[in-house]
Amino acid sequence: MILLTDWIGYAAATLTTASFVPQAWLTFKTRDVRGISLGMYSAFTLGIALWLAYGLLIQAWPVVIANVITLALASSILWMRLRFGASTDT
Repeated sequence: MILLTDWIGYAAATLTTASFVPQAWLTFKTRDVRGISLGMYSAFTLGIALWLAYGLLIQAWPVVIANVITLALASSILWMRLRFGASTDT
C-alpha cells in the first residue's frame, strides 16, 4: 500500500524532474550553452548525486527515482556545457 506521503513525494519528484527535460532537449538540439553556468550546474549535479545517495541510504524510493532521472538529465546538460561551451566561462 502506497501512503499519501509517498504519493506526494512521487508527484513532487515527477514535476521537478520533468522540469529538466525541456532544458536538456533544447541544449541537445541547439548546442547553445551560452546561458548555462558551469559553476551552477557543477554544484547542482553534485548536489543531486548526494540527494540520490541520501535517498538510497534511507530507502526513500520517490527521492531515489527522481534523483536517478534528474542526475542523468543534469549530467547531460553539464556534459554539453563542457563539450560545447569551451569558449564561455560563466
